[in-house]
Amino acid sequence: MAESRSEREAHIKDRAGWVITVIAALLAVNTYIANGLSSEVLTNTIKANDTWNFYQSKSIKQTIAENVRDDALARRDTKKAAELTAKIDRYESDPVTGEGKRELMARAKSLESSRDEAKKHSPWLAFAGSALQLSIVLLSASILAVSMGMFYASIGVGVIGTVLMAQGIWLFI
Repeated sequence: MAESRSEREAHIKDRAGWVITVIAALLAVNTYIANGLSSEVLTNTIKANDTWNFYQSKSIKQTIAENVRDDALARRDTKKAAELTAKIDRYESDPVTGEGKRELMARAKSLESSRDEAKKHSPWLAFAGSALQLSIVLLSASILAVSMGMFYASIGVGVIGTVLMAQGIWLFI
């Protein structure tokens, strides 16, 4: 005996409701993680730019100090030249304050590395979000069309979205 439309509709609504809930929860988690990574990319980009600007400032000051030292040496002012040499050395590397060019370069490169690592996750999470949204749309359409084919297709798209989300989180490929 074949099911009537209202029985099929009730059957699809029951199943689709639960699946929509699960997929919407996955979408929320995916969005939360993606937004966190997006913030990390932006924050680390700004911090790296600031650090490189500070590095450039130190480099300019170092060049000026080198020119003044050369002038002091030409005038045979060894005391002034020694003071400037110490200053030049601090511009190059100052482990005490961490604000020498060597330390600033290392900090900027570390920030860029963290930013680049966060960027690797972003496309996967964007694709996952799209797939999970499409799955929800297909689930809703399966209820309206009373179509088990659409219901199963939406589950397939949801599984793809979940795999993409896992890839975006763990980068296993």
